[in-house]
Amino acid sequence: MSEPLLAQERRLVTEVPGPKSAELARRRRAVVAAGVGSVLPVYAERAGGGVVVDVDGNSFIDFGSGIAVTNVGNSAEPVVRNVREQVGAFTHTCFMVTPYEGYVAVCEELAALVPGGHEKRSALFNSGAEAVENAVKIARAATGRNAVVAFDHAYHGRTNLTMAMTAKSAPYKQGFGPFAGEVYRAPLSYPYREPVEISGKEAAERAISLIESQVGAGNVACVVIEPIQGEGGFIEPAPGFLPRLAEWCQESGAVFVADEIQTGFCRTGDWFASEHEGIVPDLVTTAKGIAGGLPLAAVTGRAELMDAVHAGGLGGTYGGNPVACAAALGAIELMRSERLAERARGIGEAMSAALREIQRAHPVVGDIRGRGAMIAVELVKPGGKVPDAEAAKRIAADCHREGLLVLTAGTYGNVLRFLPPLVMPDHLLREGLDLLAGAFEKL
Repeated sequence: MSEPLLAQERRLVTEVPGPKSAELARRRRAVVAAGVGSVLPVYAERAGGGVVVDVDGNSFIDFGSGIAVTNVGNSAEPVVRNVREQVGAFTHTCFMVTPYEGYVAVCEELAALVPGGHEKRSALFNSGAEAVENAVKIARAATGRNAVVAFDHAYHGRTNLTMAMTAKSAPYKQGFGPFAGEVYRAPLSYPYREPVEISGKEAAERAISLIESQVGAGNVACVVIEPIQGEGGFIEPAPGFLPRLAEWCQESGAVFVADEIQTGFCRTGDWFASEHEGIVPDLVTTAKGIAGGLPLAAVTGRAELMDAVHAGGLGGTYGGNPVACAAALGAIELMRSERLAERARGIGEAMSAALREIQRAHPVVGDIRGRGAMIAVELVKPGGKVPDAEAAKRIAADCHREGLLVLTAGTYGNVLRFLPPLVMPDHLLREGLDLLAGAFEKL
């Protein structure tokens, strides 16, 4: 892997935001819809490795990766090379009109990488929400059933159907209903917030009992779940929860859909988070980390399910765009050659150790969880488990002022989540963790 062109250093040369970012914010207010928000009001000019550089010359340590998108960095050489070559050849023909090799090659890679030795097919789309929506379409076509089961704290997208599947109201659903029907919600395994100690298998039986009694097993087209929840707060179900759900789906004829949009492509220390417990989903949805920052998504699954949809039933004008496919092939090449799944495990070990030190000193840290380079802390009022969203907000704001980009999450807004690029150098990772510790000290 070639060295990043940008200096891998934190550098603050103006206040945050600086004057150029402030001017761009003024221009933005005049023309960009107010409903589009931003975490940090600085305007990026360049990014690469583990840093984002704004228009004022400030260089921020990146603990967000564009929400788990730039796993291979923002300007990885194989991605840039492939994109340049493809743009020079052609940018679009529409795969549904005149197909091209790149689409087929991405589907070949997905067939090899997605868990399971069975024959697989894929269809390519533009975004994670589009992938989830098409997974539901495929499951309904294959089973002849209608009901969709999602889970507490889930996030699956911003389209009408995926908003219905998403649990949190504000800001994702508030004021946008009515939503698509035949979507049901089941209780998740949330170890930190279980009222009594309960195993993963017991939590799964609790969910299954509700599904069978309130939905009916014979009505369920699919069960859709994030192996580790993303926007919900990096909630990792107790061991045994996911395998039992997958087993029930097989028994009942429902399709088990793993939403690996945030967890996929080496983020959790495996190519896919489902691999941790040996789960083989019927369908897997992917996006985010698949293409090094270009818009691409996929549904990959059992051939008999994917082929149940009639010709012309899947697709879209830009789905599997040739430039995005070229980027994905470059990103997968780098993930494989640089062993980024292994690198994610190393990042996770370093982050978890540093966060445990913070937890020992600060009782506001109620829980540390996640896997690989997908780690979070849940903040609570000391002495109990009452969510402390204000503490999360204050710590994030302090990190931003000091040149560290972090994200918040969680149903209660009290989770700090960390998603560094998997190519981040060790010295930046350490410095970022030191800055985070400093923010807790100030709190």
